[in-house]
Amino acid sequence: MSLENIIDFHVAFEKIHPFSDGNGRVGRLVMFKECLKNNIMPFIIENEHKAFYYRGIREYDNTKGYLKDTILQSQDNFNEMVSYFFSK
Repeated sequence: MSLENIIDFHVAFEKIHPFSDGNGRVGRLVMFKECLKNNIMPFIIENEHKAFYYRGIREYDNTKGYLKDTILQSQDNFNEMVSYFFSK
């Protein structure tokens, strides 16, 4: 499974909106788990990037780049944080 497959599933999940509350949190948790399961650097969408994340979800059918770029940036940020703790 690739990062793009995980993102595709996430967007489909968010569009279904199966719960009355917490869909985004559950969806992002599933993405995190799937990244770990498939040896892909996981990520956390931080508050300062949420607007880009939401735009990426909305525009995904037109252009995948918004969401993918936000996720790649979030992966870089997460990798930097993990590297900081494991380098000590």
